[in-house]
Amino acid sequence: MLGKSINEINLGDRASFEKTISETDIYLFAGITGDLNPAHIDQVEAEKSMFKGRIAHGILVSGLISTVLGMYLPGPGTIYLGQELKFLAPVRIGDTIRAEVEVIEKIEEKNRIKLKTQCINQEGKVVIDGIATVMPPKKA
Repeated sequence: MLGKSINEINLGDRASFEKTISETDIYLFAGITGDLNPAHIDQVEAEKSMFKGRIAHGILVSGLISTVLGMYLPGPGTIYLGQELKFLAPVRIGDTIRAEVEVIEKIEEKNRIKLKTQCINQEGKVVIDGIATVMPPKKA
């Protein structure tokens, strides 16, 4: 199964994915990446920080954008070429994050799509903002 080709995508097309971030997600990500920053895994130390407790890795949360791009819009077969990110607010254990993408530019001659990307928490606050560049799958 392949996702949408550039000819099937329109400016303004949108898709999203939602997930509640768990303590297990944070520990698994820390183990996989080796990022054992106390802000993520040590409650006592994290309580001394500006966040007053543990927070999720920003890149873990931004990974939800990859889910939207690779599974929904454009979907399977998409190649992720680039991502600009701004981390605007912390994500805590138990927060439910909705990753949203919206097509903002089509570069048909290069088979490229640019999408506005955001991660939004359960309170409606944008925690990550950015722009992704992808290459949608080509249909045979």
